[in-house]
Amino acid sequence: MKTLFDGDTKHSEKACQASLAAVGDALYVIGGKWKLRIIIALGENGIKRFNELQRTVTGISSRVLSNELKELEMNGFVKRTVHTQKPVVVEYELTEYSNTLGDILKALSEWGARHKDKIKKERKAENLQIG
Repeated sequence: MKTLFDGDTKHSEKACQASLAAVGDALYVIGGKWKLRIIIALGENGIKRFNELQRTVTGISSRVLSNELKELEMNGFVKRTVHTQKPVVVEYELTEYSNTLGDILKALSEWGARHKDKIKKERKAENLQIG
């Protein structure tokens, strides 16, 4: 039986449960609407202050951004630096560990573009049939 992962054989129950647990762990850490967008914004633009980051990630509230940054920092993806001069400046940047998401982000981006094209084509075909 063809599977999503290897294309050849069905996984054992134990392997399936391990895979489900690993995906669940990953989604817990990087899932949600904002985390990957924040990571991408920091990856594209390097070190950013809080307000710069909020302007880059359109639609995110300051409260949500603050919480997401705390979680990303806790999980080792973001480094927070406080400069104590007057006024105090807080900057955020990606850690080396965040580079481990590169292949995942690339695959998600490519899949997202393909999915969007698929949906557009299906809707266009539906509209042609209706009209």
